[in-house]
This record gives sequence, structure tokens and C-alpha cells, in this order.
Amino acid sequence: MDLAQSCAAIDGVLTMKKESGWTSHDVVAKIRHLLGGVKVGHAGTLDPAATGVLPLLIGRGTRIAEYLVEWDKEYRAVLRLGETTDTQDATGTVLAHCTTDSVTPEAIHAAVDRFRGPIEQMPPMYSAVKVGGVPLYKSARAGKTIARAARTIVIHTLEVEGIQGRDVTLRIVCSKGTYVRTLCADIGEALAVGGHMLALERRRVGPLTIDQALTVDQVVTRHALGRLGDDLLSLDRALDQLGIAVVDEQTADHVRHGAPVPADKILRWEGAADVKLRSQAPVRIHDTGGCLVAIGKCPGNSGDVLKIQKVLIDQDV
Repeated sequence: MDLAQSCAAIDGVLTMKKESGWTSHDVVAKIRHLLGGVKVGHAGTLDPAATGVLPLLIGRGTRIAEYLVEWDKEYRAVLRLGETTDTQDATGTVLAHCTTDSVTPEAIHAAVDRFRGPIEQMPPMYSAVKVGGVPLYKSARAGKTIARAARTIVIHTLEVEGIQGRDVTLRIVCSKGTYVRTLCADIGEALAVGGHMLALERRRVGPLTIDQALTVDQVVTRHALGRLGDDLLSLDRALDQLGIAVVDEQTADHVRHGAPVPADKILRWEGAADVKLRSQAPVRIHDTGGCLVAIGKCPGNSGDVLKIQKVLIDQDV
């Protein structure tokens, strides 16, 4: 067990491998029950038919969800051309059929090329995006189509891994907020034959990969053996992209009570080289022993205090 784990042995991020048929909430409820009511949340919903990496936040891990949303994601998706559905995936009702005989591999590659980089994407009606406080999927189930604004997303990587008949396998690395089924539908529309997402596997979320992921049954077994703690990514490692402000023990004790850190009490900066230059950026606060105490907001000027956003170690520690 490393130092960060010893500071918070039962807290962290668990990399789950969600299986088809489970909702993300189902997985959370199962693990929460298994752990005897310990706080459990998730970072990034997967649709019931989708499989792959689902980060679970355990214990104090639930306190850092907002700092993990910037993680990029990698998917393997199968696009079926020639069929448009109302949900943009295989769970929906087929709205239109179109022959794909004239669609060549060259045309597929050319269409895919158009969707790399920053693009505008319209959230699908069957999604949890809220308009006027109402999730779009509720309006869709009531037979309504709601006007909504397009969002800017970033497709970092988009590769054709294989073409088999009318099914195209895609590797996708994308920013937060990307709907892969919408991407599939848009590529189908660009080819003038329509399309929907036939299958989806999430291969990676930030540093969490499918190779590390555990199924629900594997988690049950690991817990019974008393080894589940070995599979948790510590809060400190999960927040590795944030810089570090190191403070002495007296200051760390004040931080545990939510007190801000005066600039002259910061012993040194570690991690991101430019952390002091990024005004208002979140930053980890470590004591001299290397334990993560809290998350603060980087001061705008060198003489300003470092304000506390989240205390991650209880006052009596």
C-alpha cells in the first residue's frame, strides 16, 4: 500500500467493467450494498446496453467527482449504416432503411475525416440533458421534440478499425459531453444513408483502462477476500493532473478546519510546473508527510491566500 492509500485506505476510485443490461445506477447500488452503505457514486454514465469502464467513487472519492469530469474517454463503437433509429442506437425503433450498396470504404473514411477536432454536436432527445429543468428523455418518451442548443465537443481521435458489410468499427477518443451514438448517426447522415450505434464499449476514462476494470462478480470476490482496497486508485492519484501546494503540519491542521492558506505558509509547489500562473485553478494541498489534505483554489496573485474548496481529511485525523 502506498502513502496516499495509507492516508485514506477505504477511499478512492474503483475501475468497474460494466456489463450489458446493467444501468450505471444498478452498479452503484450493488457496490454500495456490498460495502455496507459506504458512500458510492460514479463518474460518467453508461447506457444500459453499453459496456466497459465505469469509474466508481468510493467513500471520500465522492467528494472529487467535479475534478474528474475533464478526463477524456476512449470508446470502441460499431456504426451500422443504412438504419436510422429514434434513439440513435440499437435499442430504439427503426425509423428508416436505406441501401448501402453504393457506400465505398473510401467514402466512409472521407466522411469520418470530417468529424475530427472541435465539432458542434446536438444532444440527442434520448439523453439526460435538461431543458427547462426537464430531462430530454422524459420529453422524448412523451412524444415531444424539444429545441436545444448544439454543444462544442472535441474528437481527439477517430479511426476506422474495420468495415464488415454495413457495420463500421470505430475507435474514438473524445472530450467530456460527447454522445457517441450521435456521432454515429451524424456520420451515417453525412454518407446520406443514415446510421445508428449498434454497440459501444468504453475502453478508457482518463487513466482508468479496461484492462484494470473489474466486473461486479470480481468485486464481490475481491471484497470477500479482503483485497478490494488493493484495487482502489487513491484520491491523490486520481487528481494527479492537479498541482500541489505543500504546507507544514500546523497549517495542514488549520486546513482540515477549512482555513485558507496564506501565501507565506506554502513551503513549496510540486506537480504542474505552471500551477502558480493559473489563477483560480484547483490545486492539491499536501502536508509534509505527503498526505492529501484538501483541494484549494490557486491564488490569482502571489500574495493572495489559497482558499479551500474541499477538505478531504476529517478534522480528527
